[in-house]
Amino acid sequence: MIIGAIEAGGTKFICGLGNEEGEILDRISFKTETPEKTLQQAVDYFKGTGLEAIGVGTFGPVNLDLSSPLYGHVTTTPKPDWGGFDFVGFMKQYFPVPIGFDTDVNAAALGEVQWGAAQGLDSCVYYTIGTGVGVGVYAEGRLIHGLVHPEGGHVLTRRHPEDRFEGLCPYHGDCLEGLAAGPAIEKRWGVKGSTLPAEHQAWRIEAYYLGQAIAGVILLLSPKRVILGGGVMHQKQLFPLIRREVRQALNGYVATPAILESLDTYIVPPVLGNNAGLCGALALGIKAVKGWD
Repeated sequence: MIIGAIEAGGTKFICGLGNEEGEILDRISFKTETPEKTLQQAVDYFKGTGLEAIGVGTFGPVNLDLSSPLYGHVTTTPKPDWGGFDFVGFMKQYFPVPIGFDTDVNAAALGEVQWGAAQGLDSCVYYTIGTGVGVGVYAEGRLIHGLVHPEGGHVLTRRHPEDRFEGLCPYHGDCLEGLAAGPAIEKRWGVKGSTLPAEHQAWRIEAYYLGQAIAGVILLLSPKRVILGGGVMHQKQLFPLIRREVRQALNGYVATPAILESLDTYIVPPVLGNNAGLCGALALGIKAVKGWD
């Protein structure tokens, strides 16, 4: 079985071919431009490959309601020209095959369940902290959508007492994304986060905000694993700082060994690493054919 996979990012698209074992057989990447120009490159890449399905994990927000006439559309994204675009409809014109469609972070969560850090578990939460902050939720054996889909990057957080940065989110100012995404780190300190030393104050402040959010999601959803991916999490010194903040925020209330004794195996990086998004899209494609949850 050959499955097409699309990891649709706000700045870059990655397309690949894979199989039902989760193996990526080939890939290509290109800049995200207008919808038609960008997706035409995806179409050209997939032509003649004999695809049996396509999986798409995309930036959002998107419409995931199968009963809606706007299913498969991008909705209120600030990405120029993409708001209201019929992503699934465009691809269906060229490929009359099952298309699995979800957010990029839900896709990554599904990929980690099938082949990565949450394998064998029936729940996990996946955060990506990079250009933005996104949250994917897999609970009781299925991806969660609800009214639209999780938008945990826009939850509000308590201010770090030493942080005077006003926030960068165009909708909410100082929500989690506005305070903790990569562009917020750069704006706050005047340099890219990747250039800051591991002992810099920036990482304590970053961990403070992420730790609050993760403590909140533990209390709300009680996931069996929390996975932290994205470019900001390449700063490995963040993991112990975040675990400490989570432990402090929960203060012993969630009295389970995973929290009290084993946070280092509970809050973890993605096993699939930089392949999490593309493998997640591959999983969505397989799910569209086989009915995976």
